[in-house]
Amino acid sequence: MIKIAVYGKGGIGKSTTVSNVSAALADMGLKVMQIGCDPKADSTVSLHGKGRIPTVLELVREKKNDFTLDDMVTIGYKGVICVEAGGPTPGLGCAGRGIIAALEKLKEKGAYDVYRPDVVIYDVLGDVVCGGFSMPMRAGYADRVFVITSGENMAIYAAANIAMAVNGFGERGYAGLGGIILNRRNVKNEDEKTAELAKDVGTSVVGTISRSQVVTDAEELGKTVVEAFPDSDMAKEYRTIAQTMLEICRG
Repeated sequence: MIKIAVYGKGGIGKSTTVSNVSAALADMGLKVMQIGCDPKADSTVSLHGKGRIPTVLELVREKKNDFTLDDMVTIGYKGVICVEAGGPTPGLGCAGRGIIAALEKLKEKGAYDVYRPDVVIYDVLGDVVCGGFSMPMRAGYADRVFVITSGENMAIYAAANIAMAVNGFGERGYAGLGGIILNRRNVKNEDEKTAELAKDVGTSVVGTISRSQVVTDAEELGKTVVEAFPDSDMAKEYRTIAQTMLEICRG
């Protein structure tokens, strides 16, 4: 089982990228599980088209431990197993704790043994890398961490912090840094700034995503680009990134 965590600043297009990668991997015939680790609980929406789905934290709050694995899971495009960790009641609790609770419940309910996914992808909000938000990069969860950024200064800053955290955790036997993915915003010197970031944190730019109306068009349909426009250039870009991630994780 290949385990991947994808981090990035909020609003950087992380969930869109992860969902398209999941769809591309499913098209390859792999069984994929995508776990949304963002309090907004919208990571998997374009994969299952059902709008908002129950989150693990909601189930814990409402039913304690009186719920099944099936209650936690929604099956999406080509069998992608969709899970949303969720967040605390607004104004109360810690979002990072929600991630910890969700991942612990998945293990407790035997999700990985029951569904036996070939690939597990954690979609993690990366404005901060502390407490529960660092959980997916710890031992036993992800094998590799990929960081999504644009050339915008705040995105670069967040990506650098995430990458440095991964490198620091690597000394403890946690997940290693897989590489940087550039999600273009067409800002000045974007490629150069992203390449410099990768060099500074000891990795490389392993994929690029063009800025395209096709992505917006797919989102308006409630689908991934890979599903809605499978023959588009954008779908090809996502498939290339999915294949690259596999190759890096397989070593």
